[in-house]
Amino acid sequence: MMKQILFSGVIGLFLTLVGTPLLIKLLARKGYGQYIRDDGPREHASKRGTPTMGGIAFILATIAAYFLSKLITGYPPTYSGLLVLGLMFGMGLVGFLDDYIKIVKRRSLGLRAKAKMAGQLIVGIGFAVLSLMFADARGNTPASTKLSFITDFGWSIGPVLFVVWALFMILAMSNGVNLTDGLDGLATGASVLVFGAYTFIGVWQFQESCANATTLTNPGACYEVRDPLDLAVVASALMGACLGFLWWNTSPAKIFMGDTGSLALGGVLTGLAILSRTELLVAIMGGLFVLITMSVVIQVGSFRLTGKRVFRMAPLQHHFELKGWSEVLVVVRFWIIQGICVIVGLGLFYAGWAADK
Repeated sequence: MMKQILFSGVIGLFLTLVGTPLLIKLLARKGYGQYIRDDGPREHASKRGTPTMGGIAFILATIAAYFLSKLITGYPPTYSGLLVLGLMFGMGLVGFLDDYIKIVKRRSLGLRAKAKMAGQLIVGIGFAVLSLMFADARGNTPASTKLSFITDFGWSIGPVLFVVWALFMILAMSNGVNLTDGLDGLATGASVLVFGAYTFIGVWQFQESCANATTLTNPGACYEVRDPLDLAVVASALMGACLGFLWWNTSPAKIFMGDTGSLALGGVLTGLAILSRTELLVAIMGGLFVLITMSVVIQVGSFRLTGKRVFRMAPLQHHFELKGWSEVLVVVRFWIIQGICVIVGLGLFYAGWAADK
């Protein structure tokens, strides 16, 4: 069963390594280049015209890697895996429409705010509602109406509040990844680290699943997650696909992921967190995305309240660029911050399991 994880990761990596340059040529031929803000760091002017919408590459590669790994190993897809992939595809489609209007139709703001929000709400509500269906033999649905940190805790918040909570998480994380995607390879590399962590979490939850309670040394420390191994398969496919894309997206980037990629990554990361019962833990695991989002909130809030800016420019990565840090220096140091967040998150995840033992 573990072979699925290896196959999905390797296939995802191969498909983006080979497929991304083909997408670059196609986008360049059609002239679908990136728009660069005039008020940003001057060094970014050279990026104007770089092909964007590169998220298409790793979205399709992830989906292909998942199904090919199933075909090779003979294991069927699960509802959890399909729901997470559906969320990624749906959010990516909203981002694609935004990019398409922005780049092809030459309308700088892309999708109108209400239309973009409507698209995200439709996708998010669809995921949240469907994730409370499809109970297995043990009565576990892909998602739970309880809040979770490393496992479910507290009282059920009910299906309506769960949908609202899921929407908040999806929108927050999608915008977080979108804001992070401002430097070559920054969001892609950070995502690789988080998806690697969720591959480990899925494997661990599978090995310590309550479904195997009779063979566990401590059944009290087991996990009630419907399809943990399949979530690991999806996370591995994402890790491989993003790693292959990073080869072309790192400085100097030959292609950008665009909103197509950033909304998809934020959506699928939230989906993995909700279905693996680690909803609050993802705020630590994806700490870089949270940090960068908070820098924008602080900047806007400070300017509206006091008329003064806390940072030279928001999001945070551009503040350090304007302080004189090179783009590569900012990216590598931010990757280190993300790596620390992942280590802390995994440490808390393991500590929670060990404490229950």
